[in-house]
Amino acid sequence: MNSKDTHHLTFEDKEITLIGTAHVSRESAELVTRVIEEDRPDTVCIELCESRFQALTEKNRWRNMDLYKVIKEKKAFVLLSNLMLTSLQKRIGRKLGIKPGEEMTRAIQAAEKVDAHIHLADRDIRTTLARVWHYMSLWSKLKLIVNLVFSVGQVNTIEKEDVERMKNEDVLETLLSELGQFLPGLQRILIDERDQYLAYKTRTAPGKRIVSVVGAGHVAGIKKYLHSPIDMQMLEEMPPKGRLVQFLKWGLPTCIIGLIIWGFFVAGTAVGTDMIKWWILANAVLGGLGAVMALAHPLTVLSAIAASPLTSLNPMIAAGWVAGLVEVFLRKPKVRDFESLGEDILTFKGFWKNKITRVLLVIVFTNMGSALGTFVAIPLMVRAFA
Repeated sequence: MNSKDTHHLTFEDKEITLIGTAHVSRESAELVTRVIEEDRPDTVCIELCESRFQALTEKNRWRNMDLYKVIKEKKAFVLLSNLMLTSLQKRIGRKLGIKPGEEMTRAIQAAEKVDAHIHLADRDIRTTLARVWHYMSLWSKLKLIVNLVFSVGQVNTIEKEDVERMKNEDVLETLLSELGQFLPGLQRILIDERDQYLAYKTRTAPGKRIVSVVGAGHVAGIKKYLHSPIDMQMLEEMPPKGRLVQFLKWGLPTCIIGLIIWGFFVAGTAVGTDMIKWWILANAVLGGLGAVMALAHPLTVLSAIAASPLTSLNPMIAAGWVAGLVEVFLRKPKVRDFESLGEDILTFKGFWKNKITRVLLVIVFTNMGSALGTFVAIPLMVRAFA
């Protein structure tokens, strides 16, 4: 099959046909089907990890989701981020008249038709997100969260040139492209590292005749790294938590408790009491406000208010987890919430309406409010001491 989007490569005794697809292009989806059915390869590599493969192929996976487990395993932000990325991709696809991931779906269907092995070639999105998160500054992280939230309502403002860029980028790359201009390291993590990962997975795929389906933006990198040494252990390594994170987790609560004790002994009971008052007030108000912003149940808001001052001093638990568990108990998602999740995430209103996404918003917003309350409380406490 001759096409400007197909590239014929060799590695040792393997014949590799690399197809560079546009993620939102009907022509790419049709090309993938034609190439696989005509070449009849032993293996079809696709630019998906296990979690994204399941999201694409298991239509009822939301019904099996255990929200209690999500909260306990501290995966609420990751799940909410994935839902927002899915939302953006779906709405882009609708605007262009094609289902998101259609070229990958066609690759899977064509592989099954010719009895080819399906080989997942992309790095786990959680590893990629963790490596991106580790590299970013606090300001960049806040900016990314805002971009994720407000991307829900931005599809109608997409211009033609944006669409052309999205054909060669996946959704995560698109959202981070602006930050990438100021943080060149993101380019390395999102593109270069994944190019290496895709190249390694393609060249080590079983069989001698391989068709590899990847985004067009990765083709040049895969060609570059196909015959190069690749350190897979480094590429799959989850980054260690930074010193600042460790300090904020353990050192900050210790310092705050020490400051309150110091206030009692040095400035007297009245000052120490004032410091405790400001600590409780700042944390409770902002933690509760976060729950209110997520339209939480009134009792959930009260639980956020009660938990925030205490959990901010306990590195092992967060106010958002407490509020999230209370929200699940009070407003347990029903079957219709799971069935309508795919549609509800397409609108800003839907994220707050659906009980599943509302729980995730309660967790994230309460945690953000409680964290902000900590930093608001400190100067108020120092002022009382002074």
